[in-house]
Amino acid sequence: MKLLRIGPPGAERPVTLLPDGRALDLSGVLSGERPYTPQVLADVAAAVAERDLPEVVTERQRFGSPLPLPGKIVCIGLNYRDHAAETGAAIPKEPIVFLKAPDTVVGPHDSVLVPRGSTKTDYEVELGVVIGTEARYLGSAEEGLAAVAGYVVSHDVSEREYQLERGGQWDKGKNCETFNPLGPWFVTADEVGDPGNLGLRCWVNGELRQDGSTKDLIFGIGELVRYLSQFMVLRPGDVINTGTPAGVALGKPDPKPYLQPGDVVELEIDGLGRQRQVLEQA
Repeated sequence: MKLLRIGPPGAERPVTLLPDGRALDLSGVLSGERPYTPQVLADVAAAVAERDLPEVVTERQRFGSPLPLPGKIVCIGLNYRDHAAETGAAIPKEPIVFLKAPDTVVGPHDSVLVPRGSTKTDYEVELGVVIGTEARYLGSAEEGLAAVAGYVVSHDVSEREYQLERGGQWDKGKNCETFNPLGPWFVTADEVGDPGNLGLRCWVNGELRQDGSTKDLIFGIGELVRYLSQFMVLRPGDVINTGTPAGVALGKPDPKPYLQPGDVVELEIDGLGRQRQVLEQA
């Protein structure tokens, strides 16, 4: 099942995309900001099967984030072997964890703002994991995977000077306005199948910069959910950004190709759709 939200900011309506390409309006099924729990997804599936839902046209419409505003966004740093290598970092013995504020989330084709004074804004294509059932003190990676509702393309935009050169935590370089486009779709876990074998790609101005696979993850999806549940309660609607493969500007030779106003970034993950953002000055 693919779920998306279309319409102007703050007035998006929920839609499901069928395998035949038709899109159905779910406004009468998904009310408010309900996270995608197993019951909600079952309600949607039943409505699609049993009701005569109105069709909608998605072309030339704005796509919002496919998720209602997440409760929290938990991010994992240096979780691809090739990315750790390109930045000269050791392979982490435990996941590196930081948080992103939910209000960084924008739609998959919305503009991304280069912060005022920024010279090191960077791109990062990531697999976003959406939690569907409450997870606390899980005992295995299998239990971790069972808590996942589905997946999204996530763009973990970063400002490297703020992140690495200004002292303190990474959070300063991760929480600038518009720094987490999500979408275009939320895809349920059953449709994705094996999240450990997905290709991820990112282009800047048409040049392929990142071309990786979740096969290169240091800590897999189920293990990440299990691990995080030892330190925090993961609740339905929470998102985990699982790390980025090699090819980011930070890992390139000098002069590093950081993003500038006017640049166009495109990102995709197998089966999860494609994003496109134009960079603008804040």
